[in-house]
Amino acid sequence: MITVCKKDNCAGCKICSDICPIGAITIDDDIKAYNAVIDEARCINCNLCHKLCPQNNIAKLTEPIAWYQGWSLNPKIRANSSSGGLAAEISKSFIEHGGEVLTCRFKDGTFGFEFFDNVNKLSVAAGSKYVKSDPAGIYGPLLKKLRDDKQVLMIALPCQIAAAKAYAKNHENLYTVDLICHGTPSPKVLETFLAEKGVDLAKVKELFFRDKGQFGLRSGAVPLDKFGQDAYMYAFLQAILYTENCYHCPYAGFNRVSDVTVGDSWGSELSREEQAKGISLILCQTEKGKNLLEMAEIERKDVDIEKAVAANQQLQRPSEKPKKRDFLMDRLGKGESFEKILFQIAPLRTAQNIARSVAKSILPGRSRGGGTGSVYRWSPKRP
Repeated sequence: MITVCKKDNCAGCKICSDICPIGAITIDDDIKAYNAVIDEARCINCNLCHKLCPQNNIAKLTEPIAWYQGWSLNPKIRANSSSGGLAAEISKSFIEHGGEVLTCRFKDGTFGFEFFDNVNKLSVAAGSKYVKSDPAGIYGPLLKKLRDDKQVLMIALPCQIAAAKAYAKNHENLYTVDLICHGTPSPKVLETFLAEKGVDLAKVKELFFRDKGQFGLRSGAVPLDKFGQDAYMYAFLQAILYTENCYHCPYAGFNRVSDVTVGDSWGSELSREEQAKGISLILCQTEKGKNLLEMAEIERKDVDIEKAVAANQQLQRPSEKPKKRDFLMDRLGKGESFEKILFQIAPLRTAQNIARSVAKSILPGRSRGGGTGSVYRWSPKRP
């Protein structure tokens, strides 16, 4: 097998398959890792895939010139966002100033990318998505818009921002916001888990992964696990679901690939009331980034950057791969269920859920099961 980048190192940005003039590259997803595989019989050796791959050629990383914590001044945007609503607010102001926004949205069972030029349609892209999104097919249309003198704001994972900048050759009309990323699982993992719950991802209209600091999958208003945190989100937060490349990601660090970086302001010293409403951490790397922040209607507060970095591991290094990660992936590959696997690697978590289930059946109306009180709250220092 001939791959575009080192075996099992593919981030799934799909720039190689988009740039290949004869379609000789396919992205192989075996749940554990992505690989961009070259069809040797068809390859014309143009070398475009190797040259543009952001895993082969690391994009320029820039030290932040300013940092804040803050939130959208629009209460509705802040309430509907996973954190402080910074990405949504920056998107809104960018469109209002005549630009377009390119970002991920969930639609028809896939986490693909879409261009937005209407503020009223932005809400469909709101919320964190703890799964690997699919940028296939976006790079050509993006470059065309930039060349047609359209300003475009791309909000995506760092590896995807790196790919877009390589494809567009850092075009002056391209503005970028990257998300502090802990790592991402293959969509096949999510599909497998949902299928165990009797949920067909292709038929789901709305899927949410968290509500502020509370993590748990729900389809619409219905949580996937009524008695505690679902197995998927538990495994995600323990860093045992990510594809192989995420554990040695070159874009996890203090120096960033974008104009602005946003994430959760974990460990904030601001009031509990403000924390409950959602607070975002903001890193600004460029003058373009400053312009984006100045355009947006956001509250900016000082932040202790050393404390913020200490509470955000991905501003220091990639997630470390736990020993139990290979065990989980091997068992998933053999068709075992999430719950059975987690019973083996996290018996306490399983026992707690069983206890909640029993309590609810014995004391109906006393044990509420599910709800925000039973959802795992993430700490940046994983056990």
